[in-house]
Amino acid sequence: MGQETSPPPVTVIGLGPMGRALAAAFLAAGHPTTVWNRTAGKAGELIAGGATWADGPLAALGASDVAIVCVIDADAVDVILDRALTESGRHGLPATTLVNLTSEGPRRTRELATRAERLGVAYLDGSIMTPAAAIGTEATRILYSGPADLFGRHRETLAALGGTAVHLGADPGRAASFDVALLNLFWSSITGLMHSFALAARQHVPATALAPHAQQMAQLVADLLPGLASEIDAGGFSGEASSSLTSIAASLDHIVHALEEAEVPSAVTRAAKEVVDAAVSAGHGADSPTRLAEFLGRDRAGGRPPAQDTGRTAVGQAPSAGDRVP
Repeated sequence: MGQETSPPPVTVIGLGPMGRALAAAFLAAGHPTTVWNRTAGKAGELIAGGATWADGPLAALGASDVAIVCVIDADAVDVILDRALTESGRHGLPATTLVNLTSEGPRRTRELATRAERLGVAYLDGSIMTPAAAIGTEATRILYSGPADLFGRHRETLAALGGTAVHLGADPGRAASFDVALLNLFWSSITGLMHSFALAARQHVPATALAPHAQQMAQLVADLLPGLASEIDAGGFSGEASSSLTSIAASLDHIVHALEEAEVPSAVTRAAKEVVDAAVSAGHGADSPTRLAEFLGRDRAGGRPPAQDTGRTAVGQAPSAGDRVP
């Protein structure tokens, strides 16, 4: 019979709503959990639940082989590292693994990874795709990037956060690239939905009356999404089997007029129309909406799209089911 091993210690730095949810999930899974936050008041419930308070960032980093950081941005992570270095004097930082779950752009994320490496700290980046309330449940979804062996070493510990974890590849900025693109989709969608509710309200249509029809429209987008993505990657932009950009420009023009007649700000829809109009002016009027992905992604100086990213990892393998923590 094999011996059962105790869950390894974990540190959580940053105790906003998400950080507290992360620490609570580790505690619930039996991990000895050390916590630190700039203000100690947020740790009370966690300490009552068995967490240990660290005296500062250096003590927090040194308490565990895995230190989860979830703060406001990359600058805050830098401040934490600076303070830990000050506390250490000339001794440097502990040889821990920093799992940075702070939302940040890919460039800054890569800078943090480089700095961590110079400081002798292993670095794994992650982007949380679910709200704090979902942490520790099957609804959790976290995207990770960084060295595959590092992810593999700590995947069982990270599994305490619940749900699904996907390792996207060795580039530390890759998870952040997914994060900003997906958040752009989410918040653009929410903003568009609120804009539509505002327009409907001006026509005395309650939000609850529009909602089921909006759900059907959202489902249509979800159903179309895989095919649109395949067309984009294949470079297939023909509008023969779908709406052309010329017809979309005309539709957007009608919507802008309706917004203005209803005295609802039209800047959001006007911005969309300007993009479509620009693509039409560039000679793409007969193309499908998928042309917009290529058009918007062009190198404005050279007029060319960036090189396609195949999504493969550093060792030439696409992420597979084996990269997921069930």
